[in-house]
Amino acid sequence: MNDIAILPGAVDTLSGDGVDGSLDKNRDEKGARDFRESEWKLRHITLAGLSWQADEGVHENTPVVMLHGWLDNSLTFVKLAPELTGLGAVYALDLAGHGHSGHRPEGQSYLLMDYVADLAELVERYFQETSDGRINLVGHSLGGIVGALYAAAFPERVRNLVMIDSLGAISRPVSETIPQLRKAIKKRISGSGRQVVYPDIETAAKAREGGLSPLSPEAALALIPRNMKPEENGFVWRTDPRLRHPSPLMMTEEQVMASLGALESRVLFVRADEGLLSYRKDLDERASAIPNLQVSNVPGGHHCHLDGETGYVVDAVRQFLGNE
Repeated sequence: MNDIAILPGAVDTLSGDGVDGSLDKNRDEKGARDFRESEWKLRHITLAGLSWQADEGVHENTPVVMLHGWLDNSLTFVKLAPELTGLGAVYALDLAGHGHSGHRPEGQSYLLMDYVADLAELVERYFQETSDGRINLVGHSLGGIVGALYAAAFPERVRNLVMIDSLGAISRPVSETIPQLRKAIKKRISGSGRQVVYPDIETAAKAREGGLSPLSPEAALALIPRNMKPEENGFVWRTDPRLRHPSPLMMTEEQVMASLGALESRVLFVRADEGLLSYRKDLDERASAIPNLQVSNVPGGHHCHLDGETGYVVDAVRQFLGNE
């Protein structure tokens, strides 16, 4: 494989001074020792992320590429990624607008299909020289949606797909097309408002603990420093505020079902017992659309791979990717 733009001199396992230096006490020993900052330059944006080298003596050359959820970053995989290095090298991306990756230019939105296009360009530029020209994809939430769409559109590039608490895009009925468009444009015109300045990382982490997908204090403190940057007398979100704007156009359920039905790779759906999808009544129908699907039910919430007892997710993903 080409040098995947790994930058060993950029930040040595994120242990330097500054915002990310506060992460050391929150990482497990193996993850802290092994990962490095990485950067991938695309035509219109530069993506950042973290990379873990394959264990010594591992000759398998199918890399694992990991995609995080909405408003998260590559550190969401700090517990899972190092447990997969026995299979090959692991690369966790910061999606556009998240973490240390670039932001979209002014006047652009964060459209779902643009994430898919970013992934397609990244694979074509940096992951061509694999053992069989394919990668393994692991995605959480939004990352699982992006991974599934990419795997459906480019089946020749994906060996296996793992979706953690994710099973296809959020859909809207066609009757909501125009109201959704109106809402998105009105928000684009009004803008995002002023950023909140937090006195320290701990206060920002406390704010992140609640919300739609709650995190424990430990998980929040491990995740959010990569989404923060110093400003004035405190810290503000590095995350692009436009990520919170409504999407102008969303898929219909028919389109989602068609995209899931187009998957040709082996697929694992990691279903969290208390995740965001735990109460969805249409999951069985979506699951039935995927030709080669395995389901693993694990305890925990939406961030079951990061928060709480993560061993169940580690075992499920490692076994799936390692046993074809």
